[in-house]
Amino acid sequence: MSLKTFRNGRCLYEAGRGHFAVDESNYLLLNEGQEYSLHIDSSVPVESFCIFFPHGFVEDIHRSLQGSDLYLLEEPCKSSPLGAIEWIERTYPMGNQLGAFLDHFRHLVNQDAVDSWEKDELLHRLAVHMLGVHRDVKLEMDELGYVKRSTREEIYRRVYLGHEYMSAYFYQPITLAETAAIAHLSVNHFLRNYKKLFHTSPHRYLTELRLQAAKQILLGTDKSITDICYEVGFESLGSFSSLFTRRFHVSPSKLHSKR
Repeated sequence: MSLKTFRNGRCLYEAGRGHFAVDESNYLLLNEGQEYSLHIDSSVPVESFCIFFPHGFVEDIHRSLQGSDLYLLEEPCKSSPLGAIEWIERTYPMGNQLGAFLDHFRHLVNQDAVDSWEKDELLHRLAVHMLGVHRDVKLEMDELGYVKRSTREEIYRRVYLGHEYMSAYFYQPITLAETAAIAHLSVNHFLRNYKKLFHTSPHRYLTELRLQAAKQILLGTDKSITDICYEVGFESLGSFSSLFTRRFHVSPSKLHSKR
């Protein structure tokens, strides 16, 4: 399993059937052996920090957390009988605690100030955290309500393919039909299960992404409101202004003038 993080910019990954955008607010998990390509479009240097866990490392920690004390005493070095963990390949939010931990890890590596003992301990702590994330994902799957676990897992993976696609390409004129096709679901099936999982509609999520991006650009550049509107994916200046004002209780022009 590998963990991908980025600072000072945004990276687009293609891995398997998925499209993933990674920046400072999240990280990407990929399974061992997963091939991928990446694209960075930035005028400034973008820093990556990727962690590759040794084969079987996380599974052995999972075994130690799941096994009884008696079993662990009798079989202290036995490989995990639970098999390889199949991670859900998606982006995950970068919480403050995890972000601080990874910043510390990155600093030690960049300064060549970590020995093999400390590296293994840091990887152990990170693996325990990832196993907690894996457990939480299983609980999210249960919200889909399907009887068979295999069905819940497959629907979860497919809905997330569409969700990640919107997150990666929200600034482009993507369509609902296109997004559902990326998820390998019919439009109705995608809409129904997206609402179950995220408690909102794909359209509302996409609109929120575009509004948040527009707000950042408005506060950080001298670009015209019209240019910003189309840059983040809106098709109508009037619709953009109305939605922006309703969301942030200030018009784009007023916010732009306050820079």
